[in-house]
Amino acid sequence: MKLLAGIHHVALIVSDYPRAKDFYTRILGLEVLAENFRAQRQSWKLDLCLPDGGQLELFSFPDPPPRPSRPEARGLRHLAFRVAALDAAIAHLQAEGVACEPVRVDEHTGRRFTFFADPDGLPLELYETG
Repeated sequence: MKLLAGIHHVALIVSDYPRAKDFYTRILGLEVLAENFRAQRQSWKLDLCLPDGGQLELFSFPDPPPRPSRPEARGLRHLAFRVAALDAAIAHLQAEGVACEPVRVDEHTGRRFTFFADPDGLPLELYETG
C-alpha cells in the first residue's frame, strides 16, 4: 500500500508579507488561490497554486525569529521548482534583480540547476526537466 500520494503544500513563514507576496506572485508567477487575514494571530495566510496543482502557503506572524540556514542547519534544506527552460527562467529572475548562482549539473541525472533566494534568504532551486 502506498501511503502518500504526493505533496499537497509547502508552508513558509515570511518576515515581510507584502514583499514576499510580490516575489512569489509577480516574479515567480504563482496564482493566488486565497488570501486571508487571521485577526486573532495578527497573521496573513496566502495560498498560492503551483502549475502542477501543488500549493505554496505563505504565513506572516509578528516578529518571527530568524531560521539558521548557513552553515546548513537541520531541517528543510531548500525548495526546488521544476522548469522547462533553465536559461529563460534565470534571465527572468535576473531582470527582476534576483541573483542566481552559477548553473551546475546534477552528477547523477545530468540535469542542470541553479539556486537563488527568496526575500527572506530561503534557498530556492530551479531544476531543468526539459
